[in-house]
Amino acid sequence: MQSHEIDYKIIGHDVQLVEVELDPGETVIAEAGAMLYMEDGIDFTARMGDGSNPSAGLFDKLLAAGSRVITGESLFLTHFTNQSWGKKRVAFSAPYPGTIIPINLMNFGGRIIVQKDAFLCAALGTKLSIIFNRRLGAGFFGGEGFILQQLQGGGKAFVHAGGTVIERQLNNEILRVDTGCIVGFETTVDYDIQQAGGLRSMVFGGEGLFLATLRGTGKVWLQSMPIRKLIAQLSTGGPNSRKEARGGLLNNVM
Repeated sequence: MQSHEIDYKIIGHDVQLVEVELDPGETVIAEAGAMLYMEDGIDFTARMGDGSNPSAGLFDKLLAAGSRVITGESLFLTHFTNQSWGKKRVAFSAPYPGTIIPINLMNFGGRIIVQKDAFLCAALGTKLSIIFNRRLGAGFFGGEGFILQQLQGGGKAFVHAGGTVIERQLNNEILRVDTGCIVGFETTVDYDIQQAGGLRSMVFGGEGLFLATLRGTGKVWLQSMPIRKLIAQLSTGGPNSRKEARGGLLNNVM
């Protein structure tokens, strides 16, 4: 199915939203609960599947929906269609502070790989599928990187990153990254999980036991503040609280 051609604009800086403009009959698909506002004339419905294969049977739809449940996402995707005679707008907001990245899939061979929770919305015709990393190390230690999501099609897709987005173009290079800081990468880039240095660095370095290794040629999108780090900072009260706690413990010992 050919993807619908949609227009858009990104609004905001630290906490962004994307406003999509739909011509009559055009549809955009989005994660459940991502819609912020929509104009009169837009109809929405929750469906199993992304709608990229209208002839898919019930079993195929259940299989696709089941794979989304594995990733922790909603069983359904919401389809927003302009049923009026003029242009209408619908906006989607990110689930936490960060940046929305617009990606024209045609510029990347029609496919990119993203973290399982990075997808926000896309033009109808975009196919969403789940990819399990084939390497055993990634499966046990990769955390966010074990289950990845492939976006495939010929239109625009929008993914969300926490904090600031860093775009890197690899040219037959190797880049080692915190597993949670990867937003997405081209399919020409190889992904693996490797041990983070020696035993002392792993235990006391504070960077985790394993790092993601990106190798090859292609574009990579990184995020400065993945949601797990944000949650950890909020739950512990931040680095100052940890310093105060350590200082109090030391005083008690003295």
